[in-house]
Amino acid sequence: MNASAISDHIVSWLTQYATKAKANGFVVGVSGGIDSATTSTLCALTGLEVTLINLPIYQAKNQVDRGLNHMNWLSNTYKNVTTHTVLLDSAFDAFRNAQVIQGNTNELTQLALANSRARLRMTTLYYIAQCQSALVTGTGNKIEDFGVGFYTKYGDGGVDLSPIADLTKTEVWKLGEYLGVAREIVDAPPTDGLWGDNRSDEDQIGASYPELEWAMRMHEQGKLVADFNGREREVFQIFTKFHQANKHKMDPIPVCHVPQELR
Repeated sequence: MNASAISDHIVSWLTQYATKAKANGFVVGVSGGIDSATTSTLCALTGLEVTLINLPIYQAKNQVDRGLNHMNWLSNTYKNVTTHTVLLDSAFDAFRNAQVIQGNTNELTQLALANSRARLRMTTLYYIAQCQSALVTGTGNKIEDFGVGFYTKYGDGGVDLSPIADLTKTEVWKLGEYLGVAREIVDAPPTDGLWGDNRSDEDQIGASYPELEWAMRMHEQGKLVADFNGREREVFQIFTKFHQANKHKMDPIPVCHVPQELR
């Protein structure tokens, strides 16, 4: 992997896109993970205005601290970077305590509440971006966005552009290291940060990102579950289950086309 060339390519792409869109710069939500750290660093390298936003909602302290440390490092390194923290606990409480969902603790409701954290963050990022004539910049990688669909629809999936969505998680780790992202972020277990604890992506999915990258390659080659045994079969089944269940996130919104003769 040529990290230098990839970095230059993405920075150029970001700059050209923002210029064409007549945008002043970028707004990035920073979580304390490798994806947002790498994305925000690439945005900083454009020289355009970059606003980093930390958006904790009952977040685990180590996640918040990693994000703040990265934001401080980036703003001290690049003069075009500014940072803010927006506390959304009270907004989430008001939403969670609404009568329509109050007291409902079943699994689907808990998942819906977790996804609502991401949607509250998206709303905040778009408010800030619109006020600044800036672009909300996505932080999803290829495995999350096009493999298992491990993101929230109209949450962290609601963005204006996605600079690292063609990179696997392994490639993002390597690029982040090249860009100087802190070791504590590079080494941290990936987490979506939607549950208020330290559960990792692997805990939720049941497979590591390198395993999922392998499964995605096999899927693209047209392999079937029957082609594998043992752990490989288990991982491929996990990938296939998530990929099929989350196709609605990856495909365009269905439109009912009305035949002309009915008009």
